[in-house]
Amino acid sequence: MVINTLQFTEGARQAKGLTVVIDVFRAFSLACYLFDKGAAGVIPVGELDEARKWKEDHPDYILIGERKGVIQPGFDYGNSPAQILDVDLEGKTIVHTTSAGTQGIVNAIHADEIITGSFVNADAIVRYIQKQRPAVVSIVAMGWRGQESAAEDDACSQYIKHALLGKSNDFASIKHELKHNRKTASFLDVKDDDSAPKQDFEYCMDLNRFSFVLKAEKQNEDGSFRFVRIDV
Repeated sequence: MVINTLQFTEGARQAKGLTVVIDVFRAFSLACYLFDKGAAGVIPVGELDEARKWKEDHPDYILIGERKGVIQPGFDYGNSPAQILDVDLEGKTIVHTTSAGTQGIVNAIHADEIITGSFVNADAIVRYIQKQRPAVVSIVAMGWRGQESAAEDDACSQYIKHALLGKSNDFASIKHELKHNRKTASFLDVKDDDSAPKQDFEYCMDLNRFSFVLKAEKQNEDGSFRFVRIDV
């Protein structure tokens, strides 16, 4: 198995084989929580206008997302696990757009298969890849806005790579370093608790809370993606 580690939107465009697109804070941690809350499906999109068009055509859909960490006008919720924990999402379809994570999904144009990456289901990701036995794995750390390195995404990338190679991971040290990382703290502090509650750090760093992966499947009728839950 060849394992390639890549970064940012450009890395997503270069990714081949089974591709893991990582966004720890918060997109793909949140996506796992959405499915755990009973969501019927999640549609990741790249553009705000596209997300709003989905809502216009399907008023019952729920809009979730952000730009620069802040919930956008007309959206139901921000990009936050803490915000949706008490929301009834059973059977709901979510349209999700963010500055980094969803951009990686729509730009991974050469990937054979795309799954999301986060700490909340990291070991399930590893087990899924081992089961699939692909010749090539591309792990893409999306970073801040898909353009700038983010310590949490890089750490998750290394965690998954080490596990695939049979190496151990010291998650306690990873979490401690991220909690005291000045750049990470600055990113999480968006000065808008309605968009990004402080509790999101703990929710996004709850290692292996979920035992499923989320696969991005392209819909034939319109070319859009939809996340599908696969229990591992």
